[in-house]
Amino acid sequence: MNQDRQIKIISQKNPEYPSLLKEIQNPPEKLYVLGNLPSEPLANRPKIAIVGTRKATAQGRLLAKEIARKLTELGVIIVSGLAMGIDTSAHEGAVKAGGQTIAVLANGLDTIYPRQNENLAKKILELDGAIISEYPTNTPSFPNQFLERNRIISGLSIATIIIEAPERSGSLATANWAVEQGREVFVFPGPIDHPNYRGSHKLIRDGARLIGSIEDLLEDLPAEIFQKKSFSGPKKSNTGIITDKNQLLIINTLQETGKPLNVDKIIELTKLEPPVVNQAIAFLTIAEIIKETEKGYLI
Repeated sequence: MNQDRQIKIISQKNPEYPSLLKEIQNPPEKLYVLGNLPSEPLANRPKIAIVGTRKATAQGRLLAKEIARKLTELGVIIVSGLAMGIDTSAHEGAVKAGGQTIAVLANGLDTIYPRQNENLAKKILELDGAIISEYPTNTPSFPNQFLERNRIISGLSIATIIIEAPERSGSLATANWAVEQGREVFVFPGPIDHPNYRGSHKLIRDGARLIGSIEDLLEDLPAEIFQKKSFSGPKKSNTGIITDKNQLLIINTLQETGKPLNVDKIIELTKLEPPVVNQAIAFLTIAEIIKETEKGYLI
């Protein structure tokens, strides 16, 4: 990356300083910023952190990328640490969707760490995202600083998603910070004998929410936080992003009838259980694939 790029310094008194980050116990006095932190009216868009091990499996990396992409399409700003593995995949998913993502580094912004992610960092900035740090230029990345920066990742976010966390993963520190900050923690489980999930499963035992899909996440978070109308990225005008069979069944039913249907009628025609229909409708409505009218739901 160009070493002459401009680094902005944002103090807590600056209106650009993220309001959610101010709420944590020990917020950074200053943020060093490359690119753009979301400003009004986008400042209130939900931010969700996605973190996990650097030594991720191919399945874990794919999951992180897909969850990030789908959340970005719903207007969420993805926050992560630009590390190899899960963090990289999370940023890549947001970039693939053409949305903003925030990368939090544990070193000065005159150097992108790890070096392998310089091209990804360029893409983040090209899409009006941000790369931030609490450390001034010429600050190397010492081990303790990675743990300190994790409080910023969770502090910027309304929730943190953990994907593949071994016993000693730094993402466990992010989850612990999130709990201390009063934020939600969601964990994807995995095989009980796989070392990449030992930390993940401990988080679940300790009270983190187990999720198996983005639909679980949407069900557990308030629907009003998803403000897709404020999303400046590419719009989806078709149902190509939908892979869930229940959601597809509801879409097909609405298309075949060609008229608004209420929930009871959708349950009758699809023969799906009421909780399944309610969850699917919530997702499809948030994604603006179906809309609610006075007479019912329609495409």
